[in-house]
Amino acid sequence: MTAAALAPEFTDRLHWINAPAATLAGQRGRVVAIAFWSAGSAYSHNLLGDLRHLQAKYPDRLRVFALHVPKFEAERSPALVEQAVGRLGLAFPVANDPDFVAWQHYGIQAWPSVALVDARGQLREIVAGDMQREALDASIAAMLDEPGVVPQAEAVVVRNAAMCTALAWPAGIAVGAKHLYIADSGHHRILECTHDGRLLRVFGGGFPDLVDGSLDEAAFNAPRGLSLVRDTLYVADTGNHALRRISLPRGQVDTLAGNGQPGTPVEGPVADPAAATLDQPWAVAAAQGRLFAALAGSNQIWEYDLGLGVLRRLCGSGQFGLTDGAADVAEFAHPASLALVQKTLYVCDASASALRSVNIDSGAVQTLVGRGPFEFGDQDGSREAARLQYPLAIALDPDAPMLWVADAYNDALRRLKLGGGGLSRFPCDHSLRRPAAIAVAAGALWLANTDAHEILRIQIDSGQASRLPVGE
Repeated sequence: MTAAALAPEFTDRLHWINAPAATLAGQRGRVVAIAFWSAGSAYSHNLLGDLRHLQAKYPDRLRVFALHVPKFEAERSPALVEQAVGRLGLAFPVANDPDFVAWQHYGIQAWPSVALVDARGQLREIVAGDMQREALDASIAAMLDEPGVVPQAEAVVVRNAAMCTALAWPAGIAVGAKHLYIADSGHHRILECTHDGRLLRVFGGGFPDLVDGSLDEAAFNAPRGLSLVRDTLYVADTGNHALRRISLPRGQVDTLAGNGQPGTPVEGPVADPAAATLDQPWAVAAAQGRLFAALAGSNQIWEYDLGLGVLRRLCGSGQFGLTDGAADVAEFAHPASLALVQKTLYVCDASASALRSVNIDSGAVQTLVGRGPFEFGDQDGSREAARLQYPLAIALDPDAPMLWVADAYNDALRRLKLGGGGLSRFPCDHSLRRPAAIAVAAGALWLANTDAHEILRIQIDSGQASRLPVGE
């Protein structure tokens, strides 16, 4: 057995979010997994899902803690972290480490990482990155077989962020001539409403699963992006790592690609949707028989041919970064939203705090606003000077050469004038809390005010906002 030092004790500078303060000394007899994560990271979301699985597999011998370490200034806020804990459904103790104290004590170098501590309190291993379930399981199982492990049945009681009774973290919007569609992400369902918010139909049973069928049978898992084309609604079913489709006249849901688990996408025909792996689709945009998907976990934009049933990579090397150029060399950082107009696909590149454009024929990528994954702020002005902080949604104005932006971590609504214009803040008379989805039609904006669990309709000419009583 490899010699190891005692793991650093939890510092009293941690801010515990959903459980009483804990100590590592109090965990003797259990194996402990300590996750270092950030709220906006798609990689972190995958890792936390794996730890949820392992905690359920070893409920009385493994204890999981999640220490949140902010990438963005806004993520220092305990309130923002609390919302993320609820949105991700985390049922293990979470603490915020806003000053990187525990991060430095453990020598962590990347989001996400997991420190594994044995039953004697010794730090045995640090595993970096996501897609590590098998490696983590093997290491944990080996430590559970060592002397000193004592099963302990008592559970940690954690608090979850309050969920609005009608909506929970809505994260996608699409608007048609008569209807409004909402991805009610925290309730794992898609809502069909009138433009004034009257609920008409519900797709999904309110629990996370991957099931096709009628609106009563179908199930989603934390759906996000939506794209409406005539009588078909396309869904980025994020928690299922899948692309889904709803036939609105028939009320039927089917899966185009994805099997419920994250994986590396592979180009080619999709004979069996469950054999096609995707990684964190956060957005979709469809037109003329082509469905584009922003895969946040892969840092790429992919295309699904709706006629032929073929997947292909449009652009993105897969590396996390902000690099322009040809399709094979361009880099993204968790692309989160798409807007398509003619031959240009606009991309909201969340973790790069950037707005990008892609030529859908060549896959060539250009940055409109943004300087890199670690350069962000809250500044209007020219494209060179402007700064965003983790924007999550964009929408093209059909009546003006304007791109609307939900600037999530600045709690702001912004707009970028196309054709070389600058970025400006749009004055709204309603307080915004991490807005994450936007749609534009007929002189109005529909905005998912996500951490306030509500949908707003904002008049463009006046900035006046009204809250829609969806499901109330």
